Formats: sequence, structure tokens, C-alpha cells
Amino acid sequence: MAAYLRRMRYALNLPIGGPSAHPRRLAEFAALAEDSGWDAVFVEDYIVYQNRQDVPTYDPWVALAAMALATSRVRLGTMVTPLARRRPWKLAREAVTLDHLSGGRLILGVGVGDPTDFTFACFGEETSLSARAAMTDEALDILAGLWTGEPFRFEGRHYRVGEVTCLPPPVQRPRIPIWIGGGHPNPRPLRRAARWDGAWLYTVTGPGSTEDTGGVLSPADLRAVRREIDARRPDGASFDLVVGGPRRGHDQERERERLRASAEAGATWTGEWIPPAEPEVMRAAVARGPLRIR
Repeated sequence: MAAYLRRMRYALNLPIGGPSAHPRRLAEFAALAEDSGWDAVFVEDYIVYQNRQDVPTYDPWVALAAMALATSRVRLGTMVTPLARRRPWKLAREAVTLDHLSGGRLILGVGVGDPTDFTFACFGEETSLSARAAMTDEALDILAGLWTGEPFRFEGRHYRVGEVTCLPPPVQRPRIPIWIGGGHPNPRPLRRAARWDGAWLYTVTGPGSTEDTGGVLSPADLRAVRREIDARRPDGASFDLVVGGPRRGHDQERERERLRASAEAGATWTGEWIPPAEPEVMRAAVARGPLRIR
């Protein structure tokens, strides 16, 4: 797994809600992240931030446009966009526009949506996770088809697309990378991810479990995920596996050892979440840069 050590890259995951989530502020943070050595900046995608109706929430796609104009190198994306609440053809156009605006730096992170997110029911959207999963799979096929720039049509259970050609195609070829978010060891997110370009998974613990991993996959879990992904992708195409997501711990050497073990297990990216805070607190967290493997 030495190759993964060489390939490890470092991403920030920023909140789309809270006192520092205004698009101008997020653009400032993205520019600072680029100057501080981060490789990517992701934003969350909520209608109401983590069910907190007292917290200001902004649109991630407008914020990403501001971030694209403020940067030139870092990758940008959502982690994650719940596809079942989006019209896939509208998202396809938004993503292509952002890919062109950023010069081909977009990564689209998608999932079925937080099971506890009350806004699905609040706005009369699909609440069944199995139905949302099926909608997600169909929507992914539609995105990929519309991004070809060739005539495309689709007939599914949840969506229908009459023959249409959408131009321009993305800057990135063959298309914008798609990363799948979801819980591990649930099998469906992993099967879905194997069809696309990457996975950002978190650990789901069962009822009564006393294990507290902060949602981070262990090296053993990462190795199992990498084996299954490789088995499902016999063509040997590259696949990004992201580990992490929580805020950084105080013991930096312990954190580095965890990252090294994760890279040896097959991770190619590590993601660090910065929780909502006042601007000066978040600015300092971004400016310290990634905790790189030595």
C-alpha cells in the first residue's frame, strides 16, 4: 500500500451553516486554504443546518461559485448533496457550470441524505431511505448521461428524460468525479460507490455499542472497503477513498500515526471537519494547514 502513502491528499469540510457560513466568508476561507496547503475544500448541503432552525444556513452551490472565483488550485465540492431532493437535470447543469467556472476542479459528493433531517418531511419530499436510495441511483445515471454532451434519454421508476443533448460537457473528462457518502458497514453505499469514483464513508455503530470512533473508519475497515472496491472494479481504474471527517485531536503525533495507518490501508484522501464557529476561530483552523504524514 506504499502507493497510497504517496498519493494521500488533504481536504477541508466546512459547514454551510453558522456564524461564518456566508458565501463571502467561505470564499475567504477557500483562498486561505489554498495558500495554507490544503488540496480540496468541501461544503455541506443542508436546507436547515443540522435541524437547527435558529442557525443561518446558506446555499452550497452559490457559496461554491464564490469559492471558485477566489481560488485557482484547490478542488471544490459538496459533501454531500442529497440527490433525492434535487432534480438531476438541474443539478447536472449547475455542476457543469461550476466545473467550467473553476477550470475543472469540481468533485460532486452525493448521498441519500441524513435520516434525521426533518426537512424532507417538512417540504413534502421522500422520507423512505430505500426510495431515496433508488432515486439516487437513477439520478446518478442521469447526471452521467447528460454530461456526455451526446443525445441521451432515460426511463426509470422515478425519473424520465426524453431525448436531449446538454452542452457544454464538463471540463473534466470523461466527467466530473462522483464520490459517494454513506454509513459503513451498510452494503448499499459501498456497492453504489464502486460504480463511480470515490467514497467518503463513516462508521455506523449498532444499538448498545460502546465504541466511539468519531465516525472514522478504522484501518481494518478501510482495508476491507478497498478490497471490495478493487474486486468490483476489475479494470483497475483509480478510486479515491477518503478517511476522516471529525475535528483534529490534540495529540498530533497520534493523529499522524492514524493517518499513516489509514494510507497504508488504502485511503487516498483525509478529510478534516471544522465545526461552525466565529470567523477568527475558523480562520485559524484553516490557516494551520493540513496535518501531513511525514
